[in-house]
Amino acid sequence: MTPDLLTFSPEVAEALANATPVVALESTIITHGMPYPQNLDTARQVEDEVRAAGATPATIAILAGRLHVGLTADELEELAQARDVMKLSRADLAVAMATGRTGATTVAATMIAANLAGIRVFATGGIGGVHKGAGESFDISADLLELAQTPVTVVAAGAKAILDVPKTLEVLETQGVPVIAVGQDAFPAFWSRGSNLRAPLRLDDPADIAASAAMRARLGLSGGQLVANPIPEADEIPAETLAPIIAQAQSEADAGGISGKDVTPFLLQRIFDLTGGRSLTANIALVLNNARLAAAIACAERPRGD
Repeated sequence: MTPDLLTFSPEVAEALANATPVVALESTIITHGMPYPQNLDTARQVEDEVRAAGATPATIAILAGRLHVGLTADELEELAQARDVMKLSRADLAVAMATGRTGATTVAATMIAANLAGIRVFATGGIGGVHKGAGESFDISADLLELAQTPVTVVAAGAKAILDVPKTLEVLETQGVPVIAVGQDAFPAFWSRGSNLRAPLRLDDPADIAASAAMRARLGLSGGQLVANPIPEADEIPAETLAPIIAQAQSEADAGGISGKDVTPFLLQRIFDLTGGRSLTANIALVLNNARLAAAIACAERPRGD
């Protein structure tokens, strides 16, 4: 990796130079998650939560082929209004850069960029995983393999509830990825706090989470950690309310032949419609909650070089 491929915002460049805490943020929530100007308002809120918790936010995106680690206010607004934005994972990140495209980073691509920049903590909404029916479609998110190979701590509200969560946890276990619940033993179910699945590990102190990542590095273990942070109780949608809605959305996707990268956006839009927008409100709340925890973990890290 040559340093000239990374473009740092002044705020992030200063934080990295001074070895102060930085939290990476993805950009697909801006370009593929909600309309303008709500997407811009949400992105600003997430960044402000990170700052309020004592860390510097680094929203990551590709702008005209340049890999930006941290966006200025003008760049954030430009991305929020951009059209024909690529949704980038490991497979298409290099193509977007080589051809001068603008792209938003998924969990996998954000992890790659964060690691290249020396940022060790990343806040997102929920990770991708094993899609229902993957036994036939083989539709498994690149996020899972990225967690197995890229040393970044990812704070999420679990895996997206539209996925086959038990199989997602099985793949993470097979790949040797620590899955750490915070504040409860159950693995959170994205819009809902709990599930009938027990998280493999539990750590409630951000300092312990940071120390665990540092110990993995000392042991020479590859990959990162998934920190499963439940949505605040006041903002959750009960799992029993969501189950029939998710089933209906999945049935419609199957009937319409929706596949590949189109599945998740379709399901999320239908769940938004069927919940009267409540799913998006919950999504914003859980992202803000994850940003706060990620900042606490970043602040608990040892200074770089220790």
